[in-house]
Amino acid sequence: MPATPQLTDPAEPLLENYRPLPGVSDELLDANGQVRPVWRDFIDYFARMGPQEVAERFARGDQYLRDAGVFFRQYGQSGSTERAWPLNHVPVLIHDSEWKTICEGLIQRADLLDAVAADLYGENHLVAQGHLPASLVGMSPEWLRPMVGIKPRSGHYLHFMAFEIGRGPGGQWWVLGDRVQAPSGAGFALENRVATARVFADYYADANIRRLAGFFRSFKESLEGLRSDETSPVGILTPGRLNDTYFEHAYIARYLGFMLLEGEDLTVENGEVMVRTITGLRPVSVLWRRIDAAYADPLELDETSRLGTPGLVQSVRQGNLDVVNALGAGVLETRAFLAFMPRICQALRGEPLKLPNIATWWCGQTPEREYVRANAANMMLSSALSTHMPFDAAGGAVPGSRFRTEAGAAFDHVLDTEGPMLVGQETVTLSTTPAHIDGQLVPRPMSLRVFLARTPNGWEVMPGGYARIGGSKDAGAIAMQRGGSVADMWVVSDKPVPVETMLPSPASPYVRAQLAVLPTRAADNLYWMGRYVERAEGMMRLMRAWHTRLAETEHPQSSLLTHAGTALELMGADPTLPAADVLGGVLASAMTSASQVRDRFSVDGWTALNDLSTRAGETLANVAPGDPMVRALNVLLRKITGFTGLVDDNMYRSTAWRFLSIGRSLERAMAMASQLAWFAEPGAPDGSLDFVVEAGDSAQSHRRLFAVTASRNTVVDILACDALNPRSMLFQLGEIKDHVNFLPGAQAHGHMSGLARAALSLHAGLAVRTPELLDAVDLLQMRSELAALSDLLTATYLR
Repeated sequence: MPATPQLTDPAEPLLENYRPLPGVSDELLDANGQVRPVWRDFIDYFARMGPQEVAERFARGDQYLRDAGVFFRQYGQSGSTERAWPLNHVPVLIHDSEWKTICEGLIQRADLLDAVAADLYGENHLVAQGHLPASLVGMSPEWLRPMVGIKPRSGHYLHFMAFEIGRGPGGQWWVLGDRVQAPSGAGFALENRVATARVFADYYADANIRRLAGFFRSFKESLEGLRSDETSPVGILTPGRLNDTYFEHAYIARYLGFMLLEGEDLTVENGEVMVRTITGLRPVSVLWRRIDAAYADPLELDETSRLGTPGLVQSVRQGNLDVVNALGAGVLETRAFLAFMPRICQALRGEPLKLPNIATWWCGQTPEREYVRANAANMMLSSALSTHMPFDAAGGAVPGSRFRTEAGAAFDHVLDTEGPMLVGQETVTLSTTPAHIDGQLVPRPMSLRVFLARTPNGWEVMPGGYARIGGSKDAGAIAMQRGGSVADMWVVSDKPVPVETMLPSPASPYVRAQLAVLPTRAADNLYWMGRYVERAEGMMRLMRAWHTRLAETEHPQSSLLTHAGTALELMGADPTLPAADVLGGVLASAMTSASQVRDRFSVDGWTALNDLSTRAGETLANVAPGDPMVRALNVLLRKITGFTGLVDDNMYRSTAWRFLSIGRSLERAMAMASQLAWFAEPGAPDGSLDFVVEAGDSAQSHRRLFAVTASRNTVVDILACDALNPRSMLFQLGEIKDHVNFLPGAQAHGHMSGLARAALSLHAGLAVRTPELLDAVDLLQMRSELAALSDLLTATYLR
């Protein structure tokens, strides 16, 4: 029978339904049903909260995660969708003394795995001496033959690792899997910490919980120390925004101040990896890769890859590039390797594993295959070459009893003929930890993901990490793809802990940080995001002006509405089409561009744009023409101007901001040229001038400047020639000219660049014009010249 909790108020109501499973170790209660000492203060604190307070606190953490844009990508038969981050708000607590033991075991294992990688791609003694089967290594798709004989420039194959660990029924911690390919989760661990600290802010501030920032500071300094040139950037190589952990890549890049790069951002020149930037090619000597190694170089590895950079392997071979972790290190994740790790540890280190891994038998050897045959009912069977965790959705592990039943009479034949492709593993019985469900704490199975980073002083273990919590009592349900959740992990000390930050040592002299040079792809996406956002706002204003007049007339076929409707159709804002469809495409394009440069946005800026894009369809769905549509468009205009206001107020005045601003200004000037050419001509119907003034958001300014009815000259003056009106063409051309003058290469040896000359010429050409000298032909010509300016900008900086 499970132990009954021995409780005293106020914890008794909270834990009255907390019943650990028989034979399963529990993190909260010991074998006698007593609350473990490391949990006691937290449980007493938590138990004093009423249901409403708990709900409000949990909502606070969830709101933070939504605002920060934290999500995970769930895959199904119909594709992938972004789902809310499933935070289990109750953290997992581990005492510092127990944590020290875990760290010692993981550091030993990290050193061992680094030695194994060095041997497999070097002298190959492990295979020669029979500690690893040659066939198993050779079969693994993660063993990369082109990397044989290439020693990392740093001298180490591994610099950043994660281990999945779990506690067994006897309280012993076991390694469930080694994550060395491109370990994910460190950024999510940070976000879990921030969200959980907000839920329990008053407790966290005073508790002796070890902080995480020092770990990341040490790793940042370690990677920077690997550079061949102190001025060169450290890059994070990501597969892109469709990857399920792209949020983390962007978050970590922003947090550490590293450059977020995709394969297309890089090229190899004379054996050196170069970043395509707006100032030309710049060398990079350290890449923290977040893509699988086989995709890194289509020239020497997977030729079908579109994620990598041709020549990357050659750069590593020539000693010009450190890749973290080394290309080919993913072979260490091969599930069947777990069967040989105890023997390898003895061979290489002369000692047993301090933290054993889950018992594993590779069926490619006769004794092990026969053992699995006899004991399959008590095992999990899976692919020997799998690199996924057994309980992950892609892990492929099935109970041996089910495997035997489904295979039937063919079971023995499968083992005999396909044995080298199979492993048997001890059935995982994970410890349980408290999860808050329906107002009560209930035990749920969990595993921990722990991260290690190599520093000049050796391995440093993140004093935390995150826990994966089962969605049910089934240990196989801890993966998020199967309904599991995640929780923060607190390492609790009896003594006060230092407050860690990302700042360098106070003894170091203060040096203002310098922004890294802007990659070409990032500049391109910022420029087009500015254009798309401005285009969406302009379309909203045109549509609002049209629907306002529709609501005010009894003649929907009036000459003004017909004339304006034709113009809107030509400008992509056809009022006869569903408004959600008209705006949806432009906003989706803005979001696509923004998602490519997510590491360059504040949380508030990203949230505002994401909210606008998400809610536009809901706001405009099934809205009637006329006044209801005007009200709906007013809501969206407030949202989009909120985003642009955040960008103007919050974005650092870097080159990135200038490309974004040039995109907005150019789009606004081009749109205004088109609108004036259409609405301000003598043949336009009555009301056209008022229409374009309203669409140009200048009605109030026009009334203040001109105490007369709108005329062509007054309208063209305020919307084209007035340098003080931020909606005018001249104002926007002045902005473009000024921004271009700050771009790299705008001035060289006392001479203006071609782009700077073109921007100045456009601005001067309009500045000397008066309204009566600007007709439709002139306006459309200026629009063409603005399009040519965009092409010149692209040719100068964005290719």
